[in-house]
Amino acid sequence: MRYFLIAGEASGDLHASNLMREILKVDHKAKFCFFGGDLMQAVGGTMIKHYREMAFMGFVAVLKNLKTILKNMELCKNAITDFQPDVVILIDYPGFNLRIAKHIKETSQLPVYYYIPPKIWAWKEHRINDIKKYIDKVFTIFPFETEFYKKHSYAVDYVGNPTVDSVANRPLQNQSFEAFCTKNNLMPKPIIALLAGSRKQEISYCLPRMLEAAAQFKDYQIVVAGAPGIDAAYYLPFLKTKNTPVIFDQTYELVANASVAVVNSGTATLETALIGTPQVVVYYVMLGRLAYIAKNIFLKIKYISLVNLISERETVKELIAHKFTAKNIETEIDLILHNADYKAVMLADYDLIRAKLGSPGTARNAAMEIIKELKEE
Repeated sequence: MRYFLIAGEASGDLHASNLMREILKVDHKAKFCFFGGDLMQAVGGTMIKHYREMAFMGFVAVLKNLKTILKNMELCKNAITDFQPDVVILIDYPGFNLRIAKHIKETSQLPVYYYIPPKIWAWKEHRINDIKKYIDKVFTIFPFETEFYKKHSYAVDYVGNPTVDSVANRPLQNQSFEAFCTKNNLMPKPIIALLAGSRKQEISYCLPRMLEAAAQFKDYQIVVAGAPGIDAAYYLPFLKTKNTPVIFDQTYELVANASVAVVNSGTATLETALIGTPQVVVYYVMLGRLAYIAKNIFLKIKYISLVNLISERETVKELIAHKFTAKNIETEIDLILHNADYKAVMLADYDLIRAKLGSPGTARNAAMEIIKELKEE
């Protein structure tokens, strides 16, 4: 069969490439055409446009590049027509993908599936109407996401969570603490890991407060996880001493060897939980308390971290907006390090989260369901 895939970001490129690889194991004659990236290209097929030419983040960036975005949409529509696929598979990237889905449904009978659907359970809930109109099948990756769609009377298939696969397949799982420290020229002292985010703006807002809080624990060494694509020199102005190392390309190993992690909200919070390291979650929001009040009005969710959303309770402390202070981080780190019962409850909830998410094999499950659906068309 012929598969047209659209991934507009680096994470989508990763998830789509894994899906393509699993489809090939079942459909050996599969042909791929896609908007995506290097990982998808490595699997094989025809790349029409690289996601680097599509990833415009924020309202202002979208306005500035509106002409390019519209050209990309037209290019995508024409490529689908030329390729004549059996199915179009969308991966996240909702602003672009839902418009393409609408075009397909208004001009053809081609099935459209969504793998890694948009986070409409958090905001823009009205997009469920577009999903119902233009998407034939959604493959969800969170249990609470599955329940959200059921609430809206839309049948979905839960296929597992890609982060479970990433953590389960991570390298050096049996590496000793001593080996990790020796490899990275660290002291033989317990570690407080700081994961300040993947973008420069996030790092500049989060890292100073993280460092200030962690510095209060003299018996521990602070180690910063370097983000992919961020130059090491960017971190230097934030580091008050040369004794605070920034380690790149070893975030899983760092978290696994840390006594506690301070984590900027995002997928890293779930990765940290699955690895099993106690954590405190932080998230910077402009306008502090006012933004916190606005969050409760506009967001449809009680928590912001994936850990708490999955466990459906406050498994990890969330310090957001005006609550994100060095003193509050310090208090939480102290609780984790010195209150055994507090730490034990968190780790027990981690077990609950693992059970809810299920076993590895997300891309394989999605591929099997997609092929099954197509055979029933």
